[in-house]
Amino acid sequence: MDTLLHPSTSSMAKRPCPSSAENSMLPSSFSQMDNLLLSFLSLSDSSSPVSLDLSFDRLLESAPSDADQSLLIDRAHNLGSLLLRAANRSARKRASHHNSIAWALPPDLTIKVFSMLDSQSLCYAAATCSMFNKCAMDPLCYANIDLTTVVPKVNNAVVSTMIQRAGKSFRSLKLGIVPGPTSSPGSCQPLVYSIRNSVDVSSFSWNDKKTRQGKESSILTRSCLYPLSGDNGAAGTLLRRLHLYNIERMDNASFCVALAACPSLLDLEIVGLHVELRQTLMSVSSNCHLIERLFFESSKTGRDDSLKSPTCVDLVNNCPNISSLSLRGFKLHDYKVRILVKVLGRVGLHKYLEFWSSGCCLPGRVGFRKLKYADFSTSYSISGTFLRNLGSGFGGNLLEVLILRDCMHLKEVEVARFLTAVLAGDFKFLRYLDISNREGLASEGDWYQRSYNSRIIPLKQVLEVRPNICLLAEFPSEGCYIDIDHMFDSDVNSEISLPSQLSSHTSDGSLLMSSSESSYNSDQGSGNEEYQVSGFVIYEESSDEVDFLVV
Repeated sequence: MDTLLHPSTSSMAKRPCPSSAENSMLPSSFSQMDNLLLSFLSLSDSSSPVSLDLSFDRLLESAPSDADQSLLIDRAHNLGSLLLRAANRSARKRASHHNSIAWALPPDLTIKVFSMLDSQSLCYAAATCSMFNKCAMDPLCYANIDLTTVVPKVNNAVVSTMIQRAGKSFRSLKLGIVPGPTSSPGSCQPLVYSIRNSVDVSSFSWNDKKTRQGKESSILTRSCLYPLSGDNGAAGTLLRRLHLYNIERMDNASFCVALAACPSLLDLEIVGLHVELRQTLMSVSSNCHLIERLFFESSKTGRDDSLKSPTCVDLVNNCPNISSLSLRGFKLHDYKVRILVKVLGRVGLHKYLEFWSSGCCLPGRVGFRKLKYADFSTSYSISGTFLRNLGSGFGGNLLEVLILRDCMHLKEVEVARFLTAVLAGDFKFLRYLDISNREGLASEGDWYQRSYNSRIIPLKQVLEVRPNICLLAEFPSEGCYIDIDHMFDSDVNSEISLPSQLSSHTSDGSLLMSSSESSYNSDQGSGNEEYQVSGFVIYEESSDEVDFLVV
């Protein structure tokens, strides 16, 4: 022990030397330090700790001054720390070597497996051992980044780090807060979500959203997509899929900048963002010409009436590859929807509106030629007139899925006409139709009059003639509809409860339905009039936010 703390020439001479047999077994490359460390580590484990303490006390007593004693203590601490660090590093190295031998898969296949994990599971795997950590750092593992969470856990710095690790392999980004494990994107269940109203975040402190000195916020801000446009848009150019959920601080300007950096985007899903439909579709139309799937669920059901006809026409003409279109919770009018779904050839907007108002057949082209999936659930103003003669063009006949669930003004007579066209042989590829409405369908003359069990809709005939169609037509029992006058008397600042009804088709053909106790706030008027919808509160966040960090 004296030797370790006083490595002088004289003390080295007094060090007990190993036996000749031991010396013969030592590698010739061993240095003097190696031999010294070996002698220290060769001490018997049975040696009493008291002996070590007494030895160190004698060293301290032999020191001539208090400063020398402090120096000895510091050297003991430093040498002990260095030895412990070296032992831990060697243990990890041996464990990694052992794992590389015991692990059945070679590194390339391990990386392939890791690339199939979600981002959180990948981080867990990377923390397991050095071998897994090395494999988990491969850019292929970050090609499809999924940072969706139930409670806020991800900030801008995490997003930036993940995208940087992906490098040129970057293809997909999912980001934001989803309501819970029971909700899946693309289902009939709304994904719009508010932290303040969630029951899943009882342990989450709202103060954690604020920026604190020395502590980063765990909340995504409007600059969370900056890495897509940074470095001359290198990351955005590679992106093919972008899914964003309930990022409360995202605004129109920041989102449009991000879309401008994604010219190769094929799949865009937007849920619960406080961005306008019109500006978003204009940005998509201007920048994302290759897009094939567009899913947009409004954060303010029934209030966003920003979509204009020129925007619809531009979207159709500039993004002809769209085959799946979902616009849920918006205030859409039938003539705008018809621009999107009815294929009749190319035509200008003014010509289209002229023919529409006159009721004549349209000679040009409007509508997505490849559209197979259309979802306008919870759209406030749709009455169903856009369904008339829809199957006579290319677009209508290609439809495979049509969802008009909980459309407040959807009329039973328009649904009946549509199903009659199905019976007549139109919509040959249709395999899924949802016309369910938790408040019943609107009658022809007055939408106040609700139909709960319509006799003019040929449901049974359609199922008999087209047994391959999954037809959902779920309505409440008569009298369950909430009184309209009572809704008008409600407080103007009350919140709209979002629909939570989820239906699924089981293997035996039966329907599973969970009822919803919520209802739209509605105003008097027909399906294509302008409305003033009250009763929705948007929580505005404070302007303070974490600056974007590059890690």
